Amino acid sequence: MEETIKLIKETLDKVRPFINRDGGDIEYVDFIDGIVYVNMKGACADCIMIDSTLSDGIEIILQEEVPGVIGVRLASEMPEKK
Repeated sequence: MEETIKLIKETLDKVRPFINRDGGDIEYVDFIDGIVYVNMKGACADCIMIDSTLSDGIEIILQEEVPGVIGVRLASEMPEKK
């Protein structure tokens, strides 16, 4: 699990410059049951294209780079801890 999280963070670091160009940023929050939870910051936080950025960009890259990743969601969609 630690190795997977390390790979997730390294992959997010690779895409971060592209997000920064648009005035935004991405923050890793957690990895639960194959889903990577992130916070989008700056211009990306309120962008109308956020769903597309997550599913058509970040999610595809993480799925290709990190075994076990099946999706990416906003941290606000995280399941509540029991």
